[in-house]
Amino acid sequence: MAQGMKRLGTPIAALLGVVLVALIATSWLINRDALRKAVEAQIRDVAGLELSVAGNIDISVLPASYISFHDVGLKGGGTADPALHVDVLTANLRLLPLLLQRFEIADLTLLRPHIHVSLKPDGESNWTPFIQTIARTMKPGADNRVSFSEIRIQDGLLDYLDVVTNATEKFEDIDLSLAWPSISRSFAATGQFDWRGERVDGSISFADFVAALSGERSGLRARIASSPLKLAFDGSVANRTSPMMEGTLTIDSPSLRNALRWTGQPQPGSGGFGRFALKARANVVGASIALTNVNVELDGNAAEGVMTYANNGRQTLQATLAADALDFTPYISTFRLLASGARDWNRQLFDLNGLSSTDLDMRLSAAKLTVGPTKLGRTAIGANLRNGTLALSVGEAQVYGGIAKGSFGVSRADAVADIKAQFQFTDVDLQACATELFGLNKLSGRGNINVSLVASGSSPFGLVQSLDGTASVTGHDGAISGFNAEQLLKRLERRPLSGGGNFRNGSTPYDNLTIAVKFADGIATAEDIRIEGPAAKITLTGTASVPTREYDMKGVASLNTTSGFQLPFMVQGPWDDPLIFPDPEALIRQSPAASPFLDLLKQRITGGKRQAPEGSPTAENAKENAKSN
Repeated sequence: MAQGMKRLGTPIAALLGVVLVALIATSWLINRDALRKAVEAQIRDVAGLELSVAGNIDISVLPASYISFHDVGLKGGGTADPALHVDVLTANLRLLPLLLQRFEIADLTLLRPHIHVSLKPDGESNWTPFIQTIARTMKPGADNRVSFSEIRIQDGLLDYLDVVTNATEKFEDIDLSLAWPSISRSFAATGQFDWRGERVDGSISFADFVAALSGERSGLRARIASSPLKLAFDGSVANRTSPMMEGTLTIDSPSLRNALRWTGQPQPGSGGFGRFALKARANVVGASIALTNVNVELDGNAAEGVMTYANNGRQTLQATLAADALDFTPYISTFRLLASGARDWNRQLFDLNGLSSTDLDMRLSAAKLTVGPTKLGRTAIGANLRNGTLALSVGEAQVYGGIAKGSFGVSRADAVADIKAQFQFTDVDLQACATELFGLNKLSGRGNINVSLVASGSSPFGLVQSLDGTASVTGHDGAISGFNAEQLLKRLERRPLSGGGNFRNGSTPYDNLTIAVKFADGIATAEDIRIEGPAAKITLTGTASVPTREYDMKGVASLNTTSGFQLPFMVQGPWDDPLIFPDPEALIRQSPAASPFLDLLKQRITGGKRQAPEGSPTAENAKENAKSN
């Protein structure tokens, strides 16, 4: 065994010695000028790029075989400016052909390359000749077959310019490895780069690189991973007349708001838009994306449907989605009509920038919908945003135990929002509806509400100052809390001056309720307010100030009895805790003993001559005085 190994080792050592001697001889005898020309010719034939070397050229055979060009510019297609500038371009050479004085590139390394991409108005770029050359040389039967196995980019920089829109992008600290299809038809690139302050890991692979470069159909897989966003695409690509992609698209982000900020997209509002995930079948044609079989999740809300997105100078999003349950609370949590902890309206200015950047057309349906404290049943909503005008329509919503329909519109004029709202609530719980919509908690029962309002302002306070429109309520089988009209009227009918006691207890039941008010510059004027109960009837007139949230109203309460006793009263003070008290003059007039004193007091104040009524205490005193005189 030992003798066999010794006999075998001798020729191997001799062969290695011959190779070593050949390498040393090659390093001495190599034609450096021929090597340089051969490498430049291969790069030109493969990529269509002409080398312009301004620095030194280093050639090495041992221990590694390579040629390095310093301060290199590469350009192609007759362009004047270099499409690529490299500090050091190193071509590693294949060893066996080198021993035979043939110079073949194994792979390329580009150290600190500066890549410039300029998109022309016709849709082509300064790299179009490069792509056409690659496609030509890689076709089957081509004279110059691609010989590179890999291209490595280290510490690179890429800047992009769209000549039409003047849009620019910059990718820095690029470290990529491009698996060049020297044998197979596939192509793959993996690596990292910095974009907008974030480190991005990316990979892309083409199943048929020749077909992809020629605009024919090819399989495509792409992955992008960064802190704000992860994206994956698995499908096919083609570019016959315009770029087309078809496949499965997956997007995941811990914060959609941060992802939009990172990608330079406008951020909607200031609430919500956190955790986001999307998976869909994507069909991309040019700048338009059609998504089918969509499964999307945002802030814990999950929905299914279809979506389309286009960016032809202006971003447009269309969607039809359905969900079991949706919660819109995160998107309205930062919008407060009332100032926190106060009765005053919020004076914080609106942020209307989100209305001017995107066009939106969305149809949304949900079995359950939550908006703050409001719980809705099956709901269908439409949203349309175009040219800075937002229109929301509610086809039908199960809310407050009834049905709601209506529309809400917002248009922007500089920093001012123009609001228009029309809603109809049918057979709803009046207590829940009035409390949540108008801040009124004194009303109960069931009924219908119709609202038609317009306003203009830069804050909630500004809106209520300009509020115009109408509102009507018709109710039945309910009550108004704060006073018991029947008990008060019966007590005051018996003893008008006994003191009203506490007028702010109990409730007044009603069979029918009618409220019709008209708004003008934030003041609501009662046109018809009637409350008809089993024992009493109440009518109201006057105004209510929306900006100050205060009542200034007068009413008349009457008993449904043969006496028909009536009592005028007043309602004044804040909406949530008004003062309700009877008219003092009316109480005095209801008293047989006190009413003549009221007339005498008025007579003295006005200087009148009218005598006290016969039989009154004042008349008797006058007679006694006359006798004594």
